[in-house]
Amino acid sequence: MRLMEFKEKLKPFHVFSLSEIKKIDSNFQLRRLNEWQKKGYIKKVIRGYYIFSDLELKENVLFEIANRIYKPSYISLEIALAYYSFIPESVYMITSASSRKTYRFSTSIGMFAYRRIKPCLFFGYNLIEYDNRFFKIASPEKAILDYFYLNPHIKSEDDFESLRINPELFWKHIDKDKLLSFLERFAQKRLAKTINSFLEFIRNA
Repeated sequence: MRLMEFKEKLKPFHVFSLSEIKKIDSNFQLRRLNEWQKKGYIKKVIRGYYIFSDLELKENVLFEIANRIYKPSYISLEIALAYYSFIPESVYMITSASSRKTYRFSTSIGMFAYRRIKPCLFFGYNLIEYDNRFFKIASPEKAILDYFYLNPHIKSEDDFESLRINPELFWKHIDKDKLLSFLERFAQKRLAKTINSFLEFIRNA
């Protein structure tokens, strides 16, 4: 199969796997992948996953790739807080929550980190559409809860201050009732205490 035909058949995918290659051509020879990588037409993201080198790596595309290369997962934590403009800093790493083990990939297109949550806590994410494609990202409420749940050392007013969360944008995006409803599902007294303290801090900020 020639490169242009290969590229056309894999057009629906921003990142594609070996199994998807085999579906379009069961006789595909993997040496072609190595050949096209050496020529700079294709980049390996992680073992078994590839992108075309001319793919524009916008934020939405990176989020979609993050969802695909480690399943199940959804965008959350620091990168989600930045996505909702809760924190002012740009985040260099694509962070996700997953029911699988904590893992980190250093790739040719960026850093991808996955933090483990219990399977019962794998909820509260939205499916965002862009360019007829989708990615999964924590709702604003779940992003906050995931962050504090996975960073239990952040619990004092000084810690809250250091996050530099924008109170106006926080209350614009956060549904307090939804946040507290999600919080109940964590069933963790420590987290509940931290969240209540944090909400009081933001209210008075």
